[in-house]
Amino acid sequence: MKPTVLLIEDNAATRFGFVRYFSKEGYEIIEAANLAEAAAALAARRFDIMVLDINLPDGSGIDFIGTARINDPCIPIIVITGEGDIPLAVEAMQQGADNFLTKPVDNAALAVFIRKTLEIGVLKRQQSARKRIEKKDDFFIGENRVMQEMYALALAAAASDIPVLITGETGTGKGMLARWIHQQGPRAANECVELNCSGLRGEMLSREIFGNARGAFTSADQDRKGLLDVADRGTLFLDEIGDMGIDVQAQFLKVLEDKSYRRLGDVKLLRSNFRLICATHHELDLLVSSGQFRKDLMYRINMMTIHLPSLRERMNDLPELVAYLLRSLGSSATVLTDDIMKILRDYHWPGNIRELKNVLERAMLLTPHEAMLRQVHFSSLTQSRSHQTAPNRLTVQEVEGEHIRTVLDQEDGNIEKAAKTLNISRATLYRRLKRNNE
Repeated sequence: MKPTVLLIEDNAATRFGFVRYFSKEGYEIIEAANLAEAAAALAARRFDIMVLDINLPDGSGIDFIGTARINDPCIPIIVITGEGDIPLAVEAMQQGADNFLTKPVDNAALAVFIRKTLEIGVLKRQQSARKRIEKKDDFFIGENRVMQEMYALALAAAASDIPVLITGETGTGKGMLARWIHQQGPRAANECVELNCSGLRGEMLSREIFGNARGAFTSADQDRKGLLDVADRGTLFLDEIGDMGIDVQAQFLKVLEDKSYRRLGDVKLLRSNFRLICATHHELDLLVSSGQFRKDLMYRINMMTIHLPSLRERMNDLPELVAYLLRSLGSSATVLTDDIMKILRDYHWPGNIRELKNVLERAMLLTPHEAMLRQVHFSSLTQSRSHQTAPNRLTVQEVEGEHIRTVLDQEDGNIEKAAKTLNISRATLYRRLKRNNE
């Protein structure tokens, strides 16, 4: 891709000479004659470098540096100033500019400055990426065979750039796995942008993904970037894509086909070079069968599918997983007694790892630092099993069946409400009822 330059200069002849010279040098130039046009250009797309004149018709370029940094903290900035305005150039450097040149500007000399300043921009982005990676979410794998197979797929996904679909029950760690894949891949230096599709519907979801132009609706008083803008050169993670409305699915399919899109209320075609990762607790083939999800979109997003097993399916890893979660919460496994570990082992964990982490965190909040956790803090887990017959040791499938029966009783046999309470799809509930001979 050509390096993109935002040239902010009010003199038309100067802009013409700049565009003519640097287009031949292999750059893509976007012109702005004033700060208003520059702000609109920054809102519309991302640039590799900005060349900024200080004296502009609608304000000072120095004041605009802060605006540019809000849009992109790492964008390299070269300031152009008159020969007698060296103090202003120094002030611009203090405000965040990376280099400055005085007029008249020789294009050959400016070309050298642009190359050097672009290198500064690359270093800034690499440093920013290192900071993000240092804070990255680790991902517990364990020794479970299914998790080891999942890990092999995740490594392959990280090394590629194809769309990935992560499936699994709520709370199994789909979001953490998506971020891990991004952080291990070639796009780690750029953003991983996340959106939960279940929280928004219709136009609200479209606005988040595509952005909007000024005047697109009553409260749209300015151009607004969408997540596709922010995810350019990085990763777009759409959680619970199975809950995306059918109308938004059609719009998003167009983006996947040619990486182009329009903001709401705008006719201008924009492009975004993003990597897509999706996640869902639904079974998409069943949603396709019922007309709730587009078959062509499903084929686009699941070029590689990674399934995360439930916590019930990996209980052999529970002691190591608990130790890992306690370390992440600032404690150690020594605060856990064998009796409490037995309680944890015997529980069915409908909320999976998220529920386990919440239970441990709540117990730690009620306990002095590094003191032994008390059994009373896990009473909610034992109470949920109080209806079971004591001496009989139930299998995982039997525990699951008991729990499903209890929830169905509580919801007066309403399948839809029971599935929502259990955090699973109706299709999954029907399948488990059949498996448990309900």
